[in-house]
Amino acid sequence: MKNEEEFSAEYLKYLELLSQSFPTQQATFTEIINLQAIVNLPKGTEHFMSDLHGEYEAFYHILNNCSGVIREKVETIFANSMTSEEQDDLLTLIYYPKEKLDLLNRKNKVNDTWRIQTLHHLLRLAKLLSSKYTRSKVRKSMPEEFRFVIDELIHAQSDEDNNRHVYHTKILDSIIETGSTREFIYALAALIKRLAVDHLHIIGDIYDRGGHADKIMDNLMQHHSLDIQWGNHDILWMGAAAGSDACIANVLRNNIRYNNLEILESGYGISLRPLALFARDTYTREDNIDPLVKAINVILFKLEGQTIIRHPEYNMDDRLLFHKMNLEEGTINIDRETYPLKSVDFPTRNSIDPYTLSPEEHRIVIDLRTAFLESERLARHMSFLYSHGSMYRCFNGNLLFHGGIPINEDGTFHEMFYNGKSYKGKAFMDYADRVARKAYEQRDQDSLDYMWYLWCGDKSPVSGRVVKTFERTYIEDKRTWEEPQDPYYTWEKDPDTCVRILHEFGIDSPQGHIINGHTPVKVVQGESPIRAGGKVLCIDGGFCRAYQSSTGIAGYTLIFNSHGLRIKAHYPFKDVHQVLMTNADIGSDSTQVEMEPQRVMIGDTDNGKKILTMVEDLKALLCAYRNGLILERKV
Repeated sequence: MKNEEEFSAEYLKYLELLSQSFPTQQATFTEIINLQAIVNLPKGTEHFMSDLHGEYEAFYHILNNCSGVIREKVETIFANSMTSEEQDDLLTLIYYPKEKLDLLNRKNKVNDTWRIQTLHHLLRLAKLLSSKYTRSKVRKSMPEEFRFVIDELIHAQSDEDNNRHVYHTKILDSIIETGSTREFIYALAALIKRLAVDHLHIIGDIYDRGGHADKIMDNLMQHHSLDIQWGNHDILWMGAAAGSDACIANVLRNNIRYNNLEILESGYGISLRPLALFARDTYTREDNIDPLVKAINVILFKLEGQTIIRHPEYNMDDRLLFHKMNLEEGTINIDRETYPLKSVDFPTRNSIDPYTLSPEEHRIVIDLRTAFLESERLARHMSFLYSHGSMYRCFNGNLLFHGGIPINEDGTFHEMFYNGKSYKGKAFMDYADRVARKAYEQRDQDSLDYMWYLWCGDKSPVSGRVVKTFERTYIEDKRTWEEPQDPYYTWEKDPDTCVRILHEFGIDSPQGHIINGHTPVKVVQGESPIRAGGKVLCIDGGFCRAYQSSTGIAGYTLIFNSHGLRIKAHYPFKDVHQVLMTNADIGSDSTQVEMEPQRVMIGDTDNGKKILTMVEDLKALLCAYRNGLILERKV
C-alpha cells in the first residue's frame, strides 16, 4: 500500500473517482475483505473448443453436457443412490429440460414423488458446483425470478431444532402446489450448466461446411462469458458482411459446394435465385459439373484475380491462372507443365481481359453485395464476432489463436511489409487485427481486399497455406492439388520455438501453452493434439462431419480447471431425438495433459491480478480517508 507521501496529484484524482463507488471507510474495507476472500477461491473452469464448422446439434449438446463434466459430477454424487438409468434420466433432463419434461409427461411419469426427488437431486448438484464460487457470484448466475428461493435452498444449513429443514421442505412443497415445478427445473438446469463452465473459448471457424453456423452464433450470443479467436472461415464471413466481393464469392462457393444454401437464404435472407437463373441459362451440364458451381467459380476466379492484380505485395501472382487456359485444346499450363482441364465451359471468359466480369455477372455481384450488407441478422452476428473476438488472446498464461504465426524456414518470425512498415510476430498479429476491424468500420477497398488475403493467403495467420481452389476444381492430376503450408506448421512441434513464440506475446510461465485449431488432428493415423512436449495443444478434432472419417473422432474440448489441463475427445453425435428417446450422450475419452504443481486460485489468474491491484488501490483509498486527503460522503 502506498504511503500518504507517495500520493501524486494524478493518483489522488483516481482515488477521488474510486471514492464515488466506495464513499465511506466501511464500504472500502468491506470491499477489501470481499476481494481478498475471492482471490483465495479456486479458479473457474475454462473450456476451449475449435472448428465448429456449423455443426450446431453436436455443438449444442456438448455445450449442454459441458463436455461431459456434468456426467462426471452426477456419477460421483449419486454413485450409491441412483441406478445408471436414473442418472441418465437426470442428465438428459439437465441437458434438455423442456423436451425431457414433455416426454415424461406424455409417458405419465411426472408425479409429486418424482418432482420432489428430482428437485432434491438438482439442488444437490447445484450446491456442489457452486462450492468454488462466492455466494454473490452464484446468486448473480441464478435466473432472477427464482434467485431468492434457489439461494435459500442451495445454502441450506442444518440447525439444532431442524427448523431450517422444515422451512426448505415447505418451499419445495409450495413450488409443487403452485404448479411452478417446470419453470423451477428450467432455472436449476440453467444454473448447473452455467456453474460447470465459468468461461468458454472458441478458437475459430464457427462458419462453413455444416449447415447451421447461424444457430451457433445465436447460442453464443446468449452465453454468460466467452471469447472468440477468429478463424479463416470466420474472417471470410466478416469480410463478406463488410462488402468484400471476393469474400462474398468464396462464401457462396463454400455453401453451394456443401449444399448449405439454407443458412444463406433462410438464415440471412440472401437470395441465390438471380445467380441460379443466370447459371441455368449460361452453363451446360455436359461435363457433370453443376451449372451453379460453374457460375460461382468463374465469378470467384475473376474477383480474386482483380484483387491479386491490385496488390502485388501479396506475392500471389502464381494464383493468376484464369488467363493461362487454352480452351481450344482444353488444357492449362502451370509451372511449364500442361494439364488437361475437366471442363472448357467458360462462356463469360473474355480472352482479351479474362478477369473482367461480364455485365450479367457484374449485376449479380452488386445485388449479392447489397444483400450481404443489408442482412440485419448477419450484421448482428458479425458485430458480435468483432465485439467478442480477436486475432489472438493471451488468457491465464495461455496463447490462443486459430492458425499459426508466420515463420521462416529457419524458425525465425517472417517479416512482412505493408505501407512501408515492417511487421512480424506479435506486431503482425496486431496489424492483422487492426485491418480486420478497419474493414468493417470503414469498408475501404484495401482493408476489404486484406480480409480476402487473410482468408486464403499463405502468410495469413488464420490460413497459412497456398490455396489451390482452381486446381482442385478443374484439374484431374492430384499432384497440382498439394497446398504447401507455412513453416510454422513444422516448427510448432519444436518446444524451443514454441517457448519463443510464447515469450513474444509476453507469456513466460512454465505452464504456458499455445492453444489453436485449424489443422484437423488425424487420430486414426496416430496424430496427437499434444505437441512440442505439451507446449502446443491443437484442438481441431473434427466437429465437421466431413472431417470425421480422417480424424476418427468428432471434436475436442480442452478443459482447464484449478487442478490442471485435460482434453476430451468426443465421438460422433447423431441427434437430439436419440438423446431424448434413449438417454444417449456423446461418448468422450479424457486425457490428462498436465497437472498444476499446486492448485490454481483466482489470485493466480489474469482477473485475480486485477483484483489484487484493486485491493491495493482500495487500501490507498482507506489511507486517504483516514488522513483526511479525501472526505467521506453520506450514502
